[in-house]
Amino acid sequence: MTHLGRLGTIGALVLACLVAAGAATARVQTERSGAASVATVASGCHLSSARGDIKHVIYIQFDNTHFLRDNPNVPSDLEQMPHLLNFIRGNGTLMTNDHTALISHTATGILTSLTGVYPDRMGQPVSNSFRYFRPDGSTRTGVSFAYWTAPLFDPAGPNGQTDFTPEMINENGKIASAPWVPYTRAGCNFGAVATANTILENTAIDIPTVFGAGSPEAAEVAANPG
Repeated sequence: MTHLGRLGTIGALVLACLVAAGAATARVQTERSGAASVATVASGCHLSSARGDIKHVIYIQFDNTHFLRDNPNVPSDLEQMPHLLNFIRGNGTLMTNDHTALISHTATGILTSLTGVYPDRMGQPVSNSFRYFRPDGSTRTGVSFAYWTAPLFDPAGPNGQTDFTPEMINENGKIASAPWVPYTRAGCNFGAVATANTILENTAIDIPTVFGAGSPEAAEVAANPG
């Protein structure tokens, strides 16, 4: 693709600071004995790198940000953010050989990047919303944005909802591996802000799950669902 799909509709631009091939590099530096391996993890965060000097990984993803120009006479999105572009060129890694999944949309594009697999293998091939079938042949709306392990989110509410399978179910009927798994296995902390399906997305189902159905937080959601 000569224009790299213009980085696609999602324009998945990844700024990787101190990243070597993304999340796949976060592996535990295991010892030969199991006891030594446990001790290594317990002593702190150990990211596998050539010299062992990687301490932090920062992953930033921009939605619908183009590296190339759509119109030759109009600067591209990144050209209009010169400080960011110069920082990436001078300090990080700019990967322009990125081909977004089709059908391209925000949730599918971001989740493809986070999982490293195409959407048919992580549960969200169509986004940001979709229709699911009920046993009687009718359909209802499902939403792609939901916490990683949450069941399908139907914005119309649980009354009449018949599909409660996980949002991020893969081709094997399992929940797709989350992006934090390699880091936590390496004894590292993981944090995410405003990134698809890595945060609590829907108060109606997430709050009771996290805080408990009888909690004050759940009572507040029930009283003020908006």
